[in-house]
Amino acid sequence: MNQDMLSFEDALAALLAKAEPVRETEMCDTMVAAGRVLGADQRSPISVPALDTSSMDGYALRAADVPEAGMRLPVSQRIPAGSVGHELAPGSAARIFTGAPLPPGADAVVMQELCETADEHVIVNHVPHVGEAVRAAGSEIAAGKVLLYQGGRLTPQALGLAASVGLAQLPVFRRLRVALFSTGSELVMPGEPLPPGGVYNSNRFQLRALLEQLGCDVTDLGIVPDRLEDTRKALRNAAQGHDLIVTSGGVSVGEEDHVKPAVEAEGKLEIWKIAMKPGKPLAYGRVGGAAFIGLPGNPVSSFVTCLMMVRPFVHATQGLTDVMPKGQVLEAAFDWPRPDRRREFLRGRRNGDGKVELFDHQGPAALSSIVWADGLVEVPPSTPISRGERVRFIPYSELMG
Repeated sequence: MNQDMLSFEDALAALLAKAEPVRETEMCDTMVAAGRVLGADQRSPISVPALDTSSMDGYALRAADVPEAGMRLPVSQRIPAGSVGHELAPGSAARIFTGAPLPPGADAVVMQELCETADEHVIVNHVPHVGEAVRAAGSEIAAGKVLLYQGGRLTPQALGLAASVGLAQLPVFRRLRVALFSTGSELVMPGEPLPPGGVYNSNRFQLRALLEQLGCDVTDLGIVPDRLEDTRKALRNAAQGHDLIVTSGGVSVGEEDHVKPAVEAEGKLEIWKIAMKPGKPLAYGRVGGAAFIGLPGNPVSSFVTCLMMVRPFVHATQGLTDVMPKGQVLEAAFDWPRPDRRREFLRGRRNGDGKVELFDHQGPAALSSIVWADGLVEVPPSTPISRGERVRFIPYSELMG
């Protein structure tokens, strides 16, 4: 391995150490806060349930009034959900429904299947105990309890929990502002004639979609030709009003690769070349007040490095406290006898047997491989894999949000 290449782990640790979390927060309606990052701990303003409530349809009563099965009690009131009953007279019962608060004096509920009705009375064929079929006030959530913690992603279930205690708005960190551009005089937009030597720009589409899916506000600055001054100008423009600049292409060492010298001229380059495959030519630095990450031009390399390096950096900058994918350990349905000295991320998918198989062609330009796959197989440096061994598989579902 080249001495000037950082290991994947060291590069990722260095990248995350440089992430400066956004501090500004804004209030967001709970209805539309899905995917945002919570900017402050949220405590419940109420207890849930607010009162002792029935957990089923039946009859509310005093347990002491039913010392044996077959007791006959007059039904003094009817309490549907959403209403509140009055004091329960000793020796009587109240018809009650799921979610309705117990009337004062009641301490148990007997489910309706264990009762019989007779005129305006109920025959209770079960000896209840105090607290039976009752959800005690505050048993699910106590007033003042922290429900949601700062730095957590607001999932649909988190929004449901917030709404259940009456939180109509939530403080969230503002979205990360990202400037995106592609470099390459050969790049052509779909819909335009493809000249000899031209290449349709796929990176622009997939990177923009990935960044937006990560919750970023993306400014698409288009395609920058392979000229040093044009690249420097694009970086200066991108640094204005953005937290992060992401580019694709131009970070290698060819005569037409101008991103590295442009960043060094306009700012500071701190990381360059990482021992990962695909994706060795990945750069990190700063231009003005913005962080800079330069991705490789090959579309698979760009895709993989965005998932494995840009994603955790973006999440850390967004204020998330948990930024790394968990992954799964699965059985390999393939042989990988000639590993690279770099950490590899192979395009794979789970088959019907719960094992992971590989796409036939693992080249850095095979876009069809990342569409066919449903995740990445992580192969440590210089580690051959034989069919039947256990491997770490990271599903796309953990990498695209």
